[in-house]
Amino acid sequence: MTADTSLALTDALSELAADRALLGRTSTAERVAAILRERIARGSFRPGVRLSEERICGALGVSRNTLREAFRLLTHERLLVHRLNKGTFVRVLTAADIMDIYRVRRLVECAALRELGEPPYRTGEVRAAVEAGEKAAAAGIWHDCATANIRFHQALAGLAESPRTDDLMRGVLAELRLAFHIMDDPRRFHEPYLARNRQIVRTLEAGDPAGAERLLGFYLEDSRRQLIEAYPEQPTR
Repeated sequence: MTADTSLALTDALSELAADRALLGRTSTAERVAAILRERIARGSFRPGVRLSEERICGALGVSRNTLREAFRLLTHERLLVHRLNKGTFVRVLTAADIMDIYRVRRLVECAALRELGEPPYRTGEVRAAVEAGEKAAAAGIWHDCATANIRFHQALAGLAESPRTDDLMRGVLAELRLAFHIMDDPRRFHEPYLARNRQIVRTLEAGDPAGAERLLGFYLEDSRRQLIEAYPEQPTR
């Protein structure tokens, strides 16, 4: 493990300790899994990193059995992978994974816009995510810009007002965040999409969901192509 990776893992574990209060008195594997999933979606855990049971249990104040059940849940969601006699690791995606993630995103996000009823639409969360991304970009904090972009797409899917869709997209977008780590220049990757995010929300607020869907379709195709072109043919596991 490199010094930079070790430092990043230490920072991520410190963030987990801050999340301990979220568990409350009835800590469950599902809640632990939700915290870890959120941290993956924020980019706190890099692909290929081994997750220390001892350190995470200490940070969250949970038992090993609870944590192992949370690990099993996230392994089922394809966010983690267990290696016999080695431990549990954050999953490293393949190019095929990226293709499938974008296939699901197109099916879900575009359909959410297609099925909207009559305007006005509840775009508050979508707009807030756009503004958070622009603020992070202005400060040059591209890690936070990437997180805001994830929130933007969660909010778009959230316009469907479907708890099942929300659950699906949380896992899909957490997986997507693992792919962002391959981009050597996060500014070059994320910055052009800020204006496109703003254009989509303006189109929705103008009462044109069909136009917003068209913009999103082109957007997703461009993003998919960029990631695939940058992806190593045989990522190290």
